[in-house]
Amino acid sequence: MTRMILKWGALAALVGMALYLILALYAQQEFVFAMLFLVLTASAVFVFVNKKLYAHRYIFPAVAGMAVFVIFPLMYTVGIGFTNYSASNLLSFEQVKDNLMDRTYQSDSVRYNYELFNTDAGYVIYLEGQHQNLVSAPLALDGSDTSAPVLPASDKPAGEPLAIRDIIQLRSELSELDLLTEDGRELSMASLRAFAAINAQFTLHDNGSITNNQTDVTYFPDHDTGFYRSAEGQTLSPGWTVNIGWDNYMKVVSDPSIRGPFFEIFVWTLSFAVATVVFTLALGLLLANLLQWDQIRGKGFYRTMLILPYAVPAFISILVFKGLFNQNFGEINLVLEGLFGLRPDWFSDPALARTMILIVNTWLGYPYMMLLCMGLLQAIPRDLYEASAMDGAGPVNNLFNVTLPLIIKPLMPLLIASFAFNFNNFVLIALLTGGAPDIIGASTPAGTTDLLVSYTYRIAFQDSGQNFGLAAAIATAIFLVVGALSLINLKLSKVKV
Repeated sequence: MTRMILKWGALAALVGMALYLILALYAQQEFVFAMLFLVLTASAVFVFVNKKLYAHRYIFPAVAGMAVFVIFPLMYTVGIGFTNYSASNLLSFEQVKDNLMDRTYQSDSVRYNYELFNTDAGYVIYLEGQHQNLVSAPLALDGSDTSAPVLPASDKPAGEPLAIRDIIQLRSELSELDLLTEDGRELSMASLRAFAAINAQFTLHDNGSITNNQTDVTYFPDHDTGFYRSAEGQTLSPGWTVNIGWDNYMKVVSDPSIRGPFFEIFVWTLSFAVATVVFTLALGLLLANLLQWDQIRGKGFYRTMLILPYAVPAFISILVFKGLFNQNFGEINLVLEGLFGLRPDWFSDPALARTMILIVNTWLGYPYMMLLCMGLLQAIPRDLYEASAMDGAGPVNNLFNVTLPLIIKPLMPLLIASFAFNFNNFVLIALLTGGAPDIIGASTPAGTTDLLVSYTYRIAFQDSGQNFGLAAAIATAIFLVVGALSLINLKLSKVKV
């Protein structure tokens, strides 16, 4: 009985906390996340209460984790790709309307010069207008006063007004002060010597349009673009998020300033991923074969030294190589200049920059391939090599006729994983070149060494407009491309999916 009470009590407590989280997300207008946790909570209760689903209780945490960290982000990204979500279109329509209606401006027509007096009762502000003079009640001006009434006055307060240097010292307190007149107007500090009336920037009409009270221009809500727009085409910022259909995806193929850089970066990304797999496999297999050679002494030392690049954190190695390839002070250029009189522009020439990236990534990746090949080579019977030697085969023939056919099939899933990893190798590009040199004529941040993932990041977080919708569309395309290529590779290698 006690066990049942503890069980149901713990379940009730967890459900209560989950419902509190859901209500908090709903109150913050995070409807998508509230729905996600509501579905997960309902599913968890259904699985853990239903006795017929007892076995599923053990796999549910893994399924829930995949839903939260894989499926939901993917669906959310796909959804953003169909919107105009960007730095200028972050809010909802109601939030944009409230933001605009809260804006105010200071009127130049209702303006008062003022003098500040320090009396025994406190500070007193004396306002001088064209038709009327006003005086405030005594103020402390210590940050506690945010508003104060002002009344008509005929005479100035007794004493001398404060000098401008004293007013400057009290500027922050005066700027936070609102003076309220008898007719309901608000006056705020306009300069060191004047207060002016505060008026609403916009007026809302019954048909949903708003008028700028300063310019008398009327703006109408355009739900196709997500902006308030005037008859002349002028827009107000911020805008709101709206569904724009396939526009972001069509931009990638229809806008020349996006299409050209996108396909150039796509071809380079594909070439980079394939070349990295080929180079790291070739170097790793070569070194693994050399370490299997019986005539080599001190194999343990060589294995340790060759695996060291794999033990050093990648970001440290990348930054070290960035210094080595420095065009002016790097050791590589110093050696090349001393031997051949050459100083390659590694970071400004697109071909050399890509070559540098492949060199660095091959260095970072060959130890992994070498370890894999060393393990697989140990499983190949020595009798095969002895029989091959009796037939007169040399090392090259053994490599292509014995070694590769026996190790390529078990290596294929790992090669596909390496390809997928390098297809999205953001850290290498971000730390080594940052995508530079830039592609001339691109309307979005795009570099000749950018991979699709770094290109997407720059559109989302470095572009002046921070076009998250376009970045999400490209991210969706990357997912489809990587998934399709991986599936094709798996089918070609006859590995069961």
